[in-house]
Formats: sequence, structure tokens, C-alpha cells
Amino acid sequence: MKKEEWYEKSKTCKERNTDFSTVSGVPIKVLYTPDDIADMEHDRDLGYPGEFPYVRGVYTNMYRGRLWTMRQFSGFGTPKDTNRRYKYLLGHGQTGLSVAFDFPTLYGRDSDDSFAHGEVGKCGVAIDSLRDMEVLFDGIPLDRISTSMTINPPAAMLLAMYIVVGEKQNIPAQILTGTIQNDMLKEYQAQKTWIYPPEPSMRIISDILEYCSEHVPKWNTISISGYHIREAGSTALQELAFTLKNGFTYVEHGIKAGLSVDKFAPRLSFFFNSHLDFFEEIAKYRAARRIWARMMREKYRAQDPRSYLMRFHTQTAGCTLTAQQPENNIIRTAYQALSAVLGGTQSLHTNSMDETYALPTEKAAKIALRTQQLLAYESGVAHTIDPLGGSYYIESLTNELEQGAYKYFEKIDKLGGVVRAIDKGFFQKEISRSAYSYQKALEQKTKYHVGVNIFEEDEKAEIEILKISPQVEKVQRSQLKKLKRDRNGKRVREKLLMLRKAASDGENLMPRILDCVREYATLGEMCNTLKEEFGVYHEPIIF
Repeated sequence: MKKEEWYEKSKTCKERNTDFSTVSGVPIKVLYTPDDIADMEHDRDLGYPGEFPYVRGVYTNMYRGRLWTMRQFSGFGTPKDTNRRYKYLLGHGQTGLSVAFDFPTLYGRDSDDSFAHGEVGKCGVAIDSLRDMEVLFDGIPLDRISTSMTINPPAAMLLAMYIVVGEKQNIPAQILTGTIQNDMLKEYQAQKTWIYPPEPSMRIISDILEYCSEHVPKWNTISISGYHIREAGSTALQELAFTLKNGFTYVEHGIKAGLSVDKFAPRLSFFFNSHLDFFEEIAKYRAARRIWARMMREKYRAQDPRSYLMRFHTQTAGCTLTAQQPENNIIRTAYQALSAVLGGTQSLHTNSMDETYALPTEKAAKIALRTQQLLAYESGVAHTIDPLGGSYYIESLTNELEQGAYKYFEKIDKLGGVVRAIDKGFFQKEISRSAYSYQKALEQKTKYHVGVNIFEEDEKAEIEILKISPQVEKVQRSQLKKLKRDRNGKRVREKLLMLRKAASDGENLMPRILDCVREYATLGEMCNTLKEEFGVYHEPIIF
């Protein structure tokens, strides 16, 4: 039967009354055929795993050689509380650590700051100084564990603390492995944890790039994050385009700072969301790899093939979890994890079923970890590379997302680049419109969320919740008070003055931050010192 005849026949068939589009609103055709990818050339547009343009994976043998890193995001209460949870997760087969910090730490505030009252240890672990970091990683060998830290404005300080903890374990910085998020552009666009204005923030990031390229060469200096852009309400296309454009902006700033692109680009990594639309997410990851590889080679003239590799971490979508029927979240997370693996992620965090209520209990965290282990060891999905490659639908959707991303790049360039577009509220407006459209679709039931707008139940969920005791804040403040009393206050003040001078003189800040950390200067003291020089950021009012 010819295609035209089949299409005519299909028009006479009754269809379900539903919106046949992706979660992001991309229309889905009734059928995909070779005609939808007729312009593609295999070697040019797909290639092979580990070969340019890396659509099918960044490594030659992918998961047949090594499974993705199973990195559960965790942190709560005091450093001692979180250290206990890390050892629990490592004991159950987790292969990497991912640190969640509380809100005061994210904003560069100490636990005794009035701003921190009621928030200490609530949504992550409280870290005030090197002393806390020592407790956090007590008994955890940093030469054998890779650690990711989701921290942005104070990223330089937390990285410095980690380096010094390594020194105290007799582990040289040259062999430390891990990641700091350190992605300030997306903070102004979506997550909204900031301290300094964009320009000094970019200067700090360039300092980290330069320092780590020489002294911590195995460390991923920026995890360019689309995750929070998606959680704020963007579409998959916007997540793809905005994340990559942010990445290219960091590359440009590194080059502007006098660094060779091949000196720092191999240590850039990415962090994506895995949302509800199974195939759209897979296509997003594949498009991202191709765009990054081509732009790095053709626009930024990178020569080292490692600079072409888009290595990324994935987290399942927290914004899709529901308080209604929370056990459904286990299933949602499993499908989202599967799309991340089929999309070729290098590491993965699976959300716990109870995270709409509170931080995960040990049981919920273990189920989330077991979800990954079942995928890795029982499902067979890691036996071959990019098994959906060549699918007419996947390849067509990959191409469509890629083309849409380039259109967004043009819009952002016309606005003067990412920083100017932030000042004009471009990203904020785009994301808020998408969030509104998706919420409207849920309310009008053109999109569904099981347990929320379809198959609802009146029964109240009964689920165990992790509760953070108010005692945590008292303990943390008491420990901080003791630290300030016991340390050499004169030496701390001297090092902070030298940090302020380095900020004023344009000197690389990392050595001065390390000096402050070794003297047990607090996170808040270091951040406040830089505020005196750089000022603080105030978001423009956007309508």
C-alpha cells in the first residue's frame, strides 16, 4: 500500500479526543516515515558513538563499558546528619555523591544570620565553614568518590572547602573528581539564588575556570543547568536552547579572559531535566550533543575532541511529582529515568516519591536508588548503544528541536546576548508564558496528570515524612559560635582583607578564598567581603 493511500485511509479512522502533541506543545504526526528524515546523512548527522557529532553518545562503548553514575541528591540537617545518609546510600550501591545545601548556604549566609532563621538544614545541609565540610565528608574517601555540589553564587567557597578537606585527607587536588554547578546565568533566568550582579559573577566563574584548569584538572568547573529552567516552567525546547546558549556564553567569557578554549572546555558539563514526554526528552539530549559539538568545532574553533563532548547529568522532574497518590511518583520517576538512560546520560538522580511533602526518608531514597539499579541490571537497556537511533520519529523530533534551538539563539543574539537578554527580562517572560500555557492545559484537561486532573481520589495519602527538628538550627548556631571563638580571629581578618584587595585588583580570587578557608573564615564572611566590592543584584521588574 502506498503512503498516500494509507494516509487517506487513516483519515477515516476515529481518533481519541486528545491533544496529540508533546508536553512542550510540538504537534505529533500520525505516522513518521523515511520521508521525515530524507535530508539526513548518516555519517554527517548521526555518526557513531564516540565520534563527531556525538548524537549517539559521547563514548565509543557507552554503558557496555561503564554504567552511568548513580548519584542521589541528598542533604539535610547538620553535616553529621547528612554524612550518615551518605554512608547509608553508599552502602546500598550509590556510586557518587550529590550535595544539597540549605537555603542560607545557597545564598552565602551563615546559620547565625537573621536571614537564615527557620531555614537552617531544612531543604539541604547547612555548611558554614571548613569545619562543617570536614564533618560532612568524614570517613568518605575523596580519592574514590566523585562529588557533585549544587551550589552557585558561593561555588568558589564550597569548592575551596572541598579542596582543603582533600588536603587534610592527604589527597592532592589534582586527583579530586566532581562538579560544582556554578551556573549563574540560569540563576538570573530561573532559580533566583544570586548574590552579585552578572558581570562580577561571570568574573568569579572565569577565575574558577582558570584555577581549576591548572590545579584541579579533573574537576567539572561548571554544570550548565537546564534543570532549573525546566522546573520553572519552560518547554523542552526552551530548556535545550537556553541551556546551550548559556554554555556558549561561558565559553566566550573564558576566551575573553585569555584562556585557550581547549584548556577549559573539556571540563564543562551539563545538567538536564527528564520530564514526562518520553520521546521528546530523548530527542532533546541527542539534539544537545549535536549542537554543542558542531558549535564548539565550527564557531569556537576548538581543536581538542574532548571540547566537543557534551557530558551531562540528569535528574528526574521534581515539578511532575504529586502530593496526590504519591506512590505514582515511583512510576513517573522510572519512566523519566529510562528516557535519560536511552538518551545517553552520564549520571542520574532519581527523585523520591515523597519529595512533594519533604526531603526524602531513607526508605523513599532507597526505592529511588533501586529504580536506577533495576534499569541497569534487569531491564537490558544498557546492552546496546542508542537503541532508538534511526527511529523516524526520534530522528525527526531531534531535528525539529535542533532547528528550534538555533532560532532561539538568533533571538538572543539580536537582544545583545544572554546578559543583555536577562536585563530585558526575555528569559523570564518566555518561561512564565510556557508555565502558564501548561497549567492552562492541565486545567482545561487537554493535558493530563494522573491523580490530579484524571483518575482523582478523595482519600488522603498516608506517607511517612522526614521532619527536620528545630534543634538542628540551635546545634548549628552553637557550633558556629564555638568555631569563631576558637579560631585565630586576627588571621581570619587579614585573609579577608587580602580577598577584598584581590577582588579590587582583578587578581584571581581562588587562591585568596583558599587562604580564608584554611583559617576557618565562614561562608558568610567571605561572601560579605565580596559584596563590599561587587555589590548585590536586584532583579528588574518584569511585566
